[in-house]
Amino acid sequence: MIIRCTLSKTRDQALLKTISFMGCICTKQRLGKKDFEALASKTCFNAGEVEALHLLFKKLSSCLVDDGFISKEELQLALLKGRKKQSLFTDRIFHLFDLKHDGVIEFQEFVQSLSVFHPSAPQEEKALFAFRLYDIWQTGFIGHREVEELIWALLKESDLILPRDIVDTIINKTFQEADRKRDGKIDLEESKSGGNLPLGNHPYSRI
Repeated sequence: MIIRCTLSKTRDQALLKTISFMGCICTKQRLGKKDFEALASKTCFNAGEVEALHLLFKKLSSCLVDDGFISKEELQLALLKGRKKQSLFTDRIFHLFDLKHDGVIEFQEFVQSLSVFHPSAPQEEKALFAFRLYDIWQTGFIGHREVEELIWALLKESDLILPRDIVDTIINKTFQEADRKRDGKIDLEESKSGGNLPLGNHPYSRI
């Protein structure tokens, strides 16, 4: 009985994977001008830019497994140019791009997330993205340690070397400008009101 249940469960899982894979294929086949225009209407991109992003998405989502989704490993290959190592920056970007939090990035999530880096994107959206990027422990506040960890991660992945005192100066300046309550942390409202968090290179500029 246990063996039958196990086999049945295995068949069900295989069937679900097949259905999911076929769904991906159908989705990719159905995407056309109207789909690009519809997605463009929800972002800062035009239809032509969305179509170009679709080509990029197909390339990234087939780096390891051609399943129509970008996995964390595939995003890491794109951002780190093939270097196989743990990356705090990649982890944070993946977390923010994976809007459904289901472990993969779909095309719509990819475009909507990249839209925040568009020149015409509202400043408030940019500030929110930066805040969520730095809020590593998801407490609703950003502390010195979080800013420090992400800045070092950005420098490391950009192959940049800065003296410790320069990094400390960047962190202190960030808090002097953003921490208006002078409580040693930055909240969302402070971030939106003009506290610029250092972002380094835009993540998609290295894809």
